[in-house]
Amino acid sequence: MKKEKISVIVPCYNEEESLPIFYEEITKIAKGMKEVDFEFIFINDGSKDNTLKIIKDLHKKDKRVRFISLSRNFGKEGGMYAGLEYATGDYVAIMDADMQDPPSMIVKMYQEIKEHDYDCVALCSPNHKDYTFLRRTFTNIWYKLIAKISSTPQVPGARDFRLMKRKVVDAIISMKEYNRYSKGLFSFVGFNTKWIEYEISARVAGKSKFSLIKLFKYALEGILAFSTTPLVISAIVGIILCLIAFITIIVIIIKTLVFTDPVSGWPSLACIVIFMGGLQLFFFGIMGMYISKLYLEVKKRPIYIVSETEQDLK
Repeated sequence: MKKEKISVIVPCYNEEESLPIFYEEITKIAKGMKEVDFEFIFINDGSKDNTLKIIKDLHKKDKRVRFISLSRNFGKEGGMYAGLEYATGDYVAIMDADMQDPPSMIVKMYQEIKEHDYDCVALCSPNHKDYTFLRRTFTNIWYKLIAKISSTPQVPGARDFRLMKRKVVDAIISMKEYNRYSKGLFSFVGFNTKWIEYEISARVAGKSKFSLIKLFKYALEGILAFSTTPLVISAIVGIILCLIAFITIIVIIIKTLVFTDPVSGWPSLACIVIFMGGLQLFFFGIMGMYISKLYLEVKKRPIYIVSETEQDLK
């Protein structure tokens, strides 16, 4: 009887220090799981260091190692999508090479799927103990906000690290949108998902590629991709301000006619005009961001472009 296969997708951007450590650990896990076969798919996302060379060396000594080298840095979302399209396993796992996602968890995730017939087993770390105070505060606010404004539920502390059945992977691949927010897409497709809480391990080498600015942009991507609430808020605020302005005009007219009160207060009027102008620009910016996403979608540009794979080494 043919064994089932697990594909492990590992997006990599400048991970030359952590790759050998990760490979050693994941192969130990694979060796212990004799009931399944493995393939390891490394995505070189435009790395500037020796990441690609190390991956090629790993492929030469272990044919289970496959790789996709992208033509430039397309971001983690593009890299993950490339791996999902390339994977051939009955089950597909996504994890980082920095060892913050313990490879040993694959054993438990696979057992959960087999014993309880889950479609997906995913990990979450709601405590964020490894984050700085500022990042932890921002992250907690973000999850509370997205839970209120999005129709797609978001699990606090959700990680990309998960093990999925083939039907879940196929559903995600079918959504070919250019502006991708994978945590939302994983939630959108549904299926029976088991969540396991765990504490994120420290990086074995290197440093995080996500700055606070990049995280903020990623958070905005999630809001724009899975909620139209900002547009609704801008419309409601516009209506409220119109009502306030209308009432204020009536009050001024009455005061002028009844109490012969001269019109005054130019400094306060100037402040109000500046405030209203800034508010309008803010809401125009919100609409502009939605329109820009539409603009990128309609151009139908590829999510990623492949430079080479292990097939080119033959």
